[in-house]
Amino acid sequence: MGGTTDLELARKALAEQPFSRLLGARVTAFGDGEATVELDIREDLLQQYGFVHGGVLSYAADNTLTLAAATVVGTDVITSGFTVDYLRPATGRLLRAHAQVVRAGRTRVVSRCDVVTIDDAGTQTLCAVAQGNIAVIEPVGDRR
Repeated sequence: MGGTTDLELARKALAEQPFSRLLGARVTAFGDGEATVELDIREDLLQQYGFVHGGVLSYAADNTLTLAAATVVGTDVITSGFTVDYLRPATGRLLRAHAQVVRAGRTRVVSRCDVVTIDDAGTQTLCAVAQGNIAVIEPVGDRR
């Protein structure tokens, strides 16, 4: 890898996703069965009541669940399904999703994720929880 860290590789992978760039998502931790993704809460990510849109929360959970899986089984993974439960409205200045692998198999990984918001005082509020099934796929270059 020539001195490149796993965190740098994860950041590069996220930066290659146009939607992740649009949201301004960034990987802040990646390794040992865990991953963290953060994004700044902006007005254009809110719904009509002033809360972060549920789609943004589910995006954060989805990507973070898959990134956590990649720390264990490699980068050739894709979400095959996940559930998310919204616990309370998401408000604050920062959205943080933290996922960890529950079980890693040869072809499937189960991960779970907590999505929190952080306000100006640094107070964290748990807004959503998610669990996902992540499929291990053929490397992209091997597909026909």
